[in-house]
Amino acid sequence: MRLDLCHVGVLRAIIANDEKAAKQAAQLFGLLEAKDIPGLHILTNDYLPATRDALLALPGLYGDIEVIARARKALPALPGIAQALDELQALAQLAGEANVTIDLADLRGYHYHSGVMFAAYVPGLPNAVVRGGRYDHVGEAFGRARPATGFSMDLRELARLMPGAERKPAIRAPWGTEAGLREKIAELRRAGEIVIQSLPGHENDQDEFDCDRAVELSNGNWIIKNLG
Repeated sequence: MRLDLCHVGVLRAIIANDEKAAKQAAQLFGLLEAKDIPGLHILTNDYLPATRDALLALPGLYGDIEVIARARKALPALPGIAQALDELQALAQLAGEANVTIDLADLRGYHYHSGVMFAAYVPGLPNAVVRGGRYDHVGEAFGRARPATGFSMDLRELARLMPGAERKPAIRAPWGTEAGLREKIAELRRAGEIVIQSLPGHENDQDEFDCDRAVELSNGNWIIKNLG
């Protein structure tokens, strides 16, 4: 698994003391997300020098956990940046065997999140299977801005990538409400058997079971017949 980490606190700390940069946060966000360095050069031309240098450094701060050490040298020694880098380092060290990538210019969700953002990738799927992050201020509109973290997960893709479960042996029974059939099914289930009573038109929809036997009516009695 590959885990991508970023932190909105880095950009917010960089532009906090530059009035023009703060007003153009949305434009900066788009340029950084696209890694549009020529566009950044043009937009930041009249920013404060320290702000401009830091913003132009962000697209190059991409790679493994060593990026955090490079960022400490390349970015201003601001408390917000130091805290963000400390949090990224702590999370990267907790990631176990995952392949961790840090990208300080990957700010998807910038307007929504308040801290670390993450995305998880797995072999066989080009898009992130999980995305999420810290969003402490979402509840402010309801009077409770509590610390919070959330994520979205593509369960359909996960299910597709998972190895198939071992099929369990079962007994197929026809659809019907006859007393003898119901009694036979109940008897088999009490004995610990899995009995699948197929709905009309869906006799072959038991992919998770291996129906190697069937309940059939023979000479007025419901019996078990081996299949195949």
